[in-house]
Amino acid sequence: MTLYRAITRAAIGTAISALACSAVATAQPQPPAAPESLRDRPPEDEVVYFVLPDRFANGDPRNDRGGLKGDRLTHGFDPTHKGFFHGGDLAGLTAKLDYLQGMGITAIWFAPIFQNKPVQGPKGDESAGYHGYWVTDFTRPDSHFGTMDEFKAFVAAAHGRGMKVYMDIITNHTADVIRYREGDAAAYAYRSIADYPYSRRGGVDGAPINPGFLGHEVRTEENFARLTDPTYAYTPEIPPAEAKVKVPAWLNDPIYYHNRGDTTFSGENSRHGDFVGLDDLFTEHPRVLAGMIAIYGDWIRNTGIDGFRVDTARHVNPEFWQSFVPAMRRIAAEQGIPHFHIFGEVYRDTPDSGYIAQYTRRDGFPAVLDFAFQMAVMEALSGTKSPQVIVEMFDGDVLYEGGEAAARTLPTFLGNHDMGRFATLLRQRVPGISPDDLLARVKLGHAMMMSLRGSPVVYYGDEQGFVGDGNDQDAREDMFASQVASYNDNALIGTDATTATANFDVRHPLYRLIGELAAVRKDHPALRRGLQVVRSYADTAPGLISFSRFDPETGAEYLLAFNTSPQAVTARSAIGYAAQALSPLHGTCPDRVAAPGSVTLSLPAFSWCIARVEGLQE
Repeated sequence: MTLYRAITRAAIGTAISALACSAVATAQPQPPAAPESLRDRPPEDEVVYFVLPDRFANGDPRNDRGGLKGDRLTHGFDPTHKGFFHGGDLAGLTAKLDYLQGMGITAIWFAPIFQNKPVQGPKGDESAGYHGYWVTDFTRPDSHFGTMDEFKAFVAAAHGRGMKVYMDIITNHTADVIRYREGDAAAYAYRSIADYPYSRRGGVDGAPINPGFLGHEVRTEENFARLTDPTYAYTPEIPPAEAKVKVPAWLNDPIYYHNRGDTTFSGENSRHGDFVGLDDLFTEHPRVLAGMIAIYGDWIRNTGIDGFRVDTARHVNPEFWQSFVPAMRRIAAEQGIPHFHIFGEVYRDTPDSGYIAQYTRRDGFPAVLDFAFQMAVMEALSGTKSPQVIVEMFDGDVLYEGGEAAARTLPTFLGNHDMGRFATLLRQRVPGISPDDLLARVKLGHAMMMSLRGSPVVYYGDEQGFVGDGNDQDAREDMFASQVASYNDNALIGTDATTATANFDVRHPLYRLIGELAAVRKDHPALRRGLQVVRSYADTAPGLISFSRFDPETGAEYLLAFNTSPQAVTARSAIGYAAQALSPLHGTCPDRVAAPGSVTLSLPAFSWCIARVEGLQE
């Protein structure tokens, strides 16, 4: 195994020299920081909990059917089926805030809360809008989850505990309501702008329509006033029963949708096609932009929420975000929310930061979900690659608008509701992995996420050892007692429990670990706001990877070291030359250095060291 002493950027080397000459680590205890108001905390301070309300806690069974009559294909409630509503709601989420606070959670991000189309899908393959991404009414909570008063009560209760609330929002699409007259015959295939220009009905040989319209690139009200006929590619039709189902009312007009057929997530159709049949909004249209700014501006004004996670961000034209994001931040600032956090979902399963970083530069997102971090940690902890993959991912932090400071605000995560749980992804990549081995790797992943740069996101259920069968519906188990057979036969880690009983065990080893790490993170600003520098790492096989982080006020150094190998490792790591000793904060740590600039680490398999470096003052 080769260990590199890695100071990867010249600028960082200069910073290290300066910090070494300052009070790198005084042995005297620091006075506790003055308490900060919730509004004063920057995004990198947060430990986020991502939850699907329908699957968390059922506080009011009276809303299980959303006030609708009929069978499950009408009201969407079937707690035995993984694709339907199960009964979780705002009342349940509010009642469990103590559970979340006990784990050190400081911000709650939940899947979209808006009123959804209860059920959609082809006959025999229907499912429900329990996940929140099939919106019909953007102005109120789904009746399966509760009322607007209950939502405001939830926000107030969270704020009362010092916890922020992040909403999951959608501007790319609505529920699937619009049909195409030619759709069934054409299998709803995408029809391109070249073959079906806005100027002809049904293709280049069709009748002239929309005279004077200069295309979607000219995003002026004057130009779009000339777009009056939406039949350029398909003939959109709305079932009479759903003619007025969308709110605000302007959303019921087909002119505000692209109407070009289903996306294949490639090229032009990635932004103009229907996302798995969902009605794709014409986000280049000034009316759509203004309408979405009004919708989400009102949610900020009326509820005092603290941020937005933006769904399907890469499927919307950049110019939309260049106007929408500043408008949201301006409205939030007017409401006394200076650190309103907006982070876009740019799904990309690669450890290369370049692709997702472009959305912070061109589109103007302050942050994006850190898919690069997720993949790098996955590859390192599954043994697919050496820790070098993590180093190279962090090297990409300079690509984000705002550089490394901006990268500290990125929400980092290990798994989610789409790709699957971290434990599931590890199990898929390590055939025959034992439960103990899987638990050890999951613990290490959380130790890395909770101490390295970024705002860590815990996916609900991970703290109870959930291990799903796969992605999507298979990664959305119930925290309350489940009736889904394919959930209840799962073998969880760290417990003998199953999902057939409620899982809110505050003694679970992962719950306790996350809580301990959250406390360390809270007590030491370096682990939230500090400069991060790569120290040493194995480049050819699993093994040691180490970092230093520095207190932004005092310059105090912290050493973070992780062993990604299934065997114990003893190896040396670079460290600041002022270091004389280490004060362990979590994990297996030495108490002294081997020599100025070097420390010997002996780490068991899949273990870590988080320590404060003690040294001479200047």
